Amino acid sequence: MRKEEFSSRVNPNTSMGSLANESFSIELQQLDAACDTARNQRTHWLLTSPDPPTLCHQLIHSIKKNVGRTTKQSRKEAFFSFLKGLFPILSWGRNYKAAKFKHDIMAGLTLASLCIPQSIGYANLAKLDPQYGLYTSVVPPLIYALMGSSREIAIGPVAVVSLLLSAMVPKIVDPAVDHIAYRNLVFTATFFTGAFQAVFGLFRLGFLVDFLSHAAIVGFMGGAAIVIGLQQLKGLLGINHFTTKTDVVSVLEAVFKSLHNEPWFPLNFVLGCSFLIFILVTRFIGKRNKKMFWLPAIAPLLSVVLSTLIVYLTKADQHGVKIVKHFKGGINPSSLHELQFNSPHIGELAKIGMICAIVALTEAIAVGRSFASIKGYHLDGNKEMVAMGCMNLVGSLTSCYTATGSFSRTAVNFSAGCETVVSNIVMAITVLISLELLTKLLYYTPLAILASIIISALPGLIDISEACHIWKVDKTDFIICIAAFLGVLFGSVEIGLLIAVGISFGKIILGTIRPSVELQGRLPGTDTFCDITQFPVAIETPGILIIRVNNGSLCFANANFIRGRILTAMTNGSEQHSKEKIRVLVLDMSNVMSVDTSGIVALEELHREFVSQGIQLAIANPRWKVINKLKAAKFLDKLGKGWIFLTVGDAVDACLNTKMADLN
Repeated sequence: MRKEEFSSRVNPNTSMGSLANESFSIELQQLDAACDTARNQRTHWLLTSPDPPTLCHQLIHSIKKNVGRTTKQSRKEAFFSFLKGLFPILSWGRNYKAAKFKHDIMAGLTLASLCIPQSIGYANLAKLDPQYGLYTSVVPPLIYALMGSSREIAIGPVAVVSLLLSAMVPKIVDPAVDHIAYRNLVFTATFFTGAFQAVFGLFRLGFLVDFLSHAAIVGFMGGAAIVIGLQQLKGLLGINHFTTKTDVVSVLEAVFKSLHNEPWFPLNFVLGCSFLIFILVTRFIGKRNKKMFWLPAIAPLLSVVLSTLIVYLTKADQHGVKIVKHFKGGINPSSLHELQFNSPHIGELAKIGMICAIVALTEAIAVGRSFASIKGYHLDGNKEMVAMGCMNLVGSLTSCYTATGSFSRTAVNFSAGCETVVSNIVMAITVLISLELLTKLLYYTPLAILASIIISALPGLIDISEACHIWKVDKTDFIICIAAFLGVLFGSVEIGLLIAVGISFGKIILGTIRPSVELQGRLPGTDTFCDITQFPVAIETPGILIIRVNNGSLCFANANFIRGRILTAMTNGSEQHSKEKIRVLVLDMSNVMSVDTSGIVALEELHREFVSQGIQLAIANPRWKVINKLKAAKFLDKLGKGWIFLTVGDAVDACLNTKMADLN
């Protein structure tokens, strides 16, 4: 009698337990086999996935898609569809009702009351005659009303763009020496601004605007606001000779020299400060009482009317108060023959146009999207760029300088209840009527009032609370913000922009060339693998080290750095796993979207080094383009296709399997 039979007779319970264990062992083996089959099937899907489309194929597909769309339509339908896309007013204009027009006409008139004095002041800031600010509030808003898709945005001259032009163009021609040549160069720069904006939109290059990060914009706007405010000291104090530089030191030095060496008239300061206080008080009242929104909107125009009347009745201009004097009215004259395309400074004008295009688009799209989100509709950035570009191109031909969306006027437009861009049309017509009939009445308008109107609009550009928020969230972004702020304040507008964009690029490059890698473990009771530093409860698998690369690209710029980080993590992991030797390193590539030949060479070197140490390399979750490149480079043949897995969980389970874990 065999020993098993004897044991069964002597102890029946022992026999039954043995049979149960044997049955359980068989079921376990069957389950393992099923899991292996499913895992192998997933790996097969990964390895046999089709090749991703090349860039050439993507372009051809995009063209075919667009052509296919138009071929399904008749030529007439395609033409009208194109017109509706280019001129959104053709779509919503059909459903426009009188009830909306009632709201738009009130909003447009309210907007015009704010726009007229601000436009005159911004033209003065740009070192242009007052009428050019009003011209810029006529043609560009009309063009945008036809082509733009934002319902609330108010188009016209703005402080920051005016500052850009007054800071950069005088380096080519001094407006005090040759005012006509300066004006013509401003028109030419505006033409380039419109051309760049239109090209950005047509070729969908809106990402270029994103190079000015949010933090850079906050710092740049804050610095520009202070510089603009200091520039207004010339009008507020009635100074005759002033510096063309924009940095704080030069401006303050010019102010002190002028006050010390030249006679100045306190009436300018008294008049300007009095109406500045009046404007700020009305703004405070408007914020406290929403029904009084119209009061801060008409306060600048009211200030111009009252101050002009005071100067005229008291003959204050004969007692040192500086006034506008010459003010040419009428419809926008053509400036086609004034564009300086044959100028030896054409390259510098193109550079100025590029800078103005990016800054103007950044402000306009930010303003448009913020109010579009409130109203619950989407704003197409590329269409906005085309609309902005066309309005500035046409504007440069009709004696306008660069226009864009104004945050302060857009807020007034929104508060006044505008329904569509018809409010811009009403505003433009009102400004045009003012140019025809009222310009002679503004002869005695004091420059100090224009300065006070500009200063009153500056607090909206300085966002201290947002700067504090940036400091709390991201210290690197705060450095970018402060760098842009100080660059504009103590250098120039170009230096501030260059520093901000440079640091932003540096941040991106540093994150690309020095990415992090993390050790992963399994969260208890789950199949989720995560960073063991972030989740200390995560459990590391004995004999298996899991490393994830935290970068979207494994390329020439970071391949050697990532290779070094993996080897370092391997060494540290070996010390921590001193009780059991590491046999498998699982490389989680779920974050890596692309790889180049340098990255593949780094993987091959890692594989050779691990093989020499008796360690098997496994790759988990390679993305579509990555697995295609690895197959093309024959790296999978060197590694072994059995060591490619769809998920980290598959890789760990396969390594724990007795058939695959026994690596010697």
